Amino acid sequence: MLPPKPSTALVWRCMSSQRIHHILPTGEQYTISDGRYAAVVTQVGATLRSLTVDGRELLWTFGQDEAPSGSQGKQLIPWPNRIRDGRYTFDGVEHQLPISEVPRHNALHGLNDGFAWQLVSHTDRSVVQRHVFHPETGWPGTLTATLIHSVDEGGLRVRVHVTNDGDASLPYGYGVHPYFAFSDIDEVTLDLPFQNELRVDEDRLLPIEVSPVTAGNDFRAPRQLGQTVLDTAFTTPASEDWCVRLAGPAHAIEVWADRSLPWVQVFTSPERDALAVEPMTCGPDAFNEGPTHDGVIALAPDEEHVAMWGVRAS
Repeated sequence: MLPPKPSTALVWRCMSSQRIHHILPTGEQYTISDGRYAAVVTQVGATLRSLTVDGRELLWTFGQDEAPSGSQGKQLIPWPNRIRDGRYTFDGVEHQLPISEVPRHNALHGLNDGFAWQLVSHTDRSVVQRHVFHPETGWPGTLTATLIHSVDEGGLRVRVHVTNDGDASLPYGYGVHPYFAFSDIDEVTLDLPFQNELRVDEDRLLPIEVSPVTAGNDFRAPRQLGQTVLDTAFTTPASEDWCVRLAGPAHAIEVWADRSLPWVQVFTSPERDALAVEPMTCGPDAFNEGPTHDGVIALAPDEEHVAMWGVRAS
């Protein structure tokens, strides 16, 4: 004799009990800490969701029960910033990506949307995650990315390692999109040691030319931001290993990168309460011919690329 079927009410109670342990919008939350520093990295997107020093949150960010907005902490793989019309030609083949920035008709900030990254290891001080970007619309190859977030007494360090695991060359670029919170960015003193900036068109923010930094955007001699509005890519750092410093009334933040990341995008939030400092391997629209094209990385099969950046505070 078959056992009696459970009642509908019993099944609903069991399902309701299971739903109490709901899945967070960004999946598992991996906490790492050492001394003064602590960070939280999410499973979805390998996003840096929190970075604190002595308990003070440094990021303009989102809660674990929320989804990120405005590319908060996003890992920009396999390209940073914009691709004009989502279209590019590589090795003589034209590719068409989906348009993700609809108002400006561009493909924006790579393909790393909604992916749950594989956890490789998680210790007190570091978390290692991996994701394979398989071929999809507009993206022709297989790219394996490994991200290592670690903290020590010197702050946060992020190592980005990618490998072309396909049988044909691939175009590649990397960037990251952390926002740093201040009560009023007008009072922030910015030290930005870059000699050139990218001039873009007003409507679509696409490249026109790389030129010497203009007087209004020149922060090589540190000064307060005041009413300066930035959504600007800078390049040609004063040294190959560079550091951008943000000094507010209560604390200072340094964003640094190695020579693999010779570009940085700086964005002042419209609310004037956060500042994005985005290390990048290349400028906007680097996949296409133009003033930033020399920054695109052509990865041959089995070829690797490694980039390093980090954050420290005082």
